[in-house]
Amino acid sequence: MTGRAMNESGEVIPLEALPDGFVQRLRNPPGEVAEPKPAATVVLARRGMEGMEVLLLKRTRSAGFVPGAYVFPGGGVDPDDAASELLGRCHELDSARAEERLAIPSSRGAGPKPPPAFAYYLAAARETFEETGLLVALDEDGKPAPSLEESPRVRRLRDDLLAGRVGLLQVLQDLELVVDGASMEYIAHWITPELEPRRYDTRFFLARVPGNRSIVPEPREIARFVWLTPGSALKKHRAGELPMVLPTVETLKSLSPFDSPEEALEHF
Repeated sequence: MTGRAMNESGEVIPLEALPDGFVQRLRNPPGEVAEPKPAATVVLARRGMEGMEVLLLKRTRSAGFVPGAYVFPGGGVDPDDAASELLGRCHELDSARAEERLAIPSSRGAGPKPPPAFAYYLAAARETFEETGLLVALDEDGKPAPSLEESPRVRRLRDDLLAGRVGLLQVLQDLELVVDGASMEYIAHWITPELEPRRYDTRFFLARVPGNRSIVPEPREIARFVWLTPGSALKKHRAGELPMVLPTVETLKSLSPFDSPEEALEHF
């Protein structure tokens, strides 16, 4: 498949650098435009040998959204992510701060209500755990949460979360953890184009993770994963080795100037 597309900045993108499923929808857009659903995406960043590295996940060919694409962990905001009790399991994150940072005021009046701003942060933490096995969280001593490979209990809780037997609140309570708001920062806002049958109104976050944490991807959605510097990822994308969609590419560009997760978090 050859040809080219143009992004919103006027940059020409070879079609072979885009996911196959996305290209098919470019050529065969849906008849009706779907309403975008609230969602959250997380750029996991760590210190690497050549600077800051970010995690990219390759979606399986059977994935319902951008199949075959390299993306950051993420998904829809669930009703449970808006539970006020979750704020009690957060460190340096509260409702007022989230509203100010995301520019989402408290919902008032009649009609359907969007999720509260803090729900996007908690959806980001939950989706990260579901898709990678990493918890952006701290224990009571301020140490990073254990990984799946370190703790059978953590592995069991992720299985329960994926199966819908528990929610994020119970995971945090059982492990005596708090979501680390100081290691997570809002960085961008993207809405899926109208040509996609599944559309999302997505808040992007950057989260710092320890360099020694292992990734255990959820195999039904994730085919493989890579840690790369933003610059290396963009180079591979231009060479057609990492199919990506526009928000992923633009986010990598915005992170390219930074040498460490701490520097990027401070900037944003």
